[in-house]
Amino acid sequence: MAAKPSSALSSGPLHGIKILDLSRVLAGPVATQILGDLGADVMKIERPGSGDDTRAWGPPFLKDAGGKDTSESAYYLSANRNKRSFAIDITTKQGQAHIHDLLRDCDILIENFKVDGLKKYGLSYDDLKDRYPRLIYCSITGFGQTGPLAHEPGYDFMIQAMSGLMANTGAADQPPTKTGVAVCDYVTGLYAVIGITSALHARQITGRGQQVDLALLDCTLAMLTNIAQYTLTTGKNPPRVGNAHTTIVPYQAFEASDGWVVIAVGNDSQFARLAAVMEHPEWASDARFATNAARVQHRDILVPLMAEEIKTRPAQDWLQAFLEHDIPHGPVNTLTQTFDLEQVAAREMVVEMPHPYSPNPVKLVGSPLKLSDTPVTYRLAPPPIGFGGDMTSATTPQEKE
Repeated sequence: MAAKPSSALSSGPLHGIKILDLSRVLAGPVATQILGDLGADVMKIERPGSGDDTRAWGPPFLKDAGGKDTSESAYYLSANRNKRSFAIDITTKQGQAHIHDLLRDCDILIENFKVDGLKKYGLSYDDLKDRYPRLIYCSITGFGQTGPLAHEPGYDFMIQAMSGLMANTGAADQPPTKTGVAVCDYVTGLYAVIGITSALHARQITGRGQQVDLALLDCTLAMLTNIAQYTLTTGKNPPRVGNAHTTIVPYQAFEASDGWVVIAVGNDSQFARLAAVMEHPEWASDARFATNAARVQHRDILVPLMAEEIKTRPAQDWLQAFLEHDIPHGPVNTLTQTFDLEQVAAREMVVEMPHPYSPNPVKLVGSPLKLSDTPVTYRLAPPPIGFGGDMTSATTPQEKE
């Protein structure tokens, strides 16, 4: 059962907070969608005509009543809920004046132009910080506001490569590979939310806003956590191990007779139970496998032994046995299988919202934030360009023509 949209009024924890969103594509829009879900009033500023770049990043596109593609791509829909769209040309004096009109009541400005990219329009942090001393100004770039690469453009794919993420993703005997989603953009959006909400709290104490400076490279490096620390600790590059884990064994995908399963053993007692389930209890007392450190050292022996056994039975048999013996595990699902899970429905991780371009409610991925007293609200579907009000009164592309 999909979650239903809330009323147009927010009751969330950020109710009353106003955001001017000059960002586009993914990192910034992810941040402002989260803030919008939490109750903030997000005003998305878009180029007249074309709007956010991701509107054209399809197919797939949202279908209209006649089954034809609209101007709303699935990519755009994924990150622009709970926003109002304003078509403003910030390159013109009139557009800049309009931005200042909106800024008078704003708490936050978020942008992802290149460093100094907004200076020529009088909208840089230095231009605004004295005029709007309470303004929190969040800047998202590839490399941050400082350093030798500060003025260079940065995109998710190139950051995955530069950060070391790609070098640690993929099988050892295959080329480095990127992740299936733009994870550098997404994690930067999450850090933006953390930085912005922290700055809001600081403003309650100091009465002053500040700049939140975020770099895709910084955020991705921080996200690498234990992989990055492996190098800092050893001075060496960690091995690329595909679906396995650098420092935990067994912690990887195995092929059953009819599909794939994941085993995620995190301690020696779990391994002992696993060995018993696989009818090889002697593994748990074998000096090569008894401890995680030994299993990491001898993974080339243990993993093939396990792989041979797991191939003898269907995936569901193994999953049931692992469940009964409290062994961390999981199926390797497709997304259609994931969305069919009762758990996903119980957590209301799909929300249905009316959209003027579609005859049916649009399904969107719900918010993972579950607040007991001030829950997230679903008020506005991802808006058409320049539409800043009630979705039910918007016009379709055909009506505009």
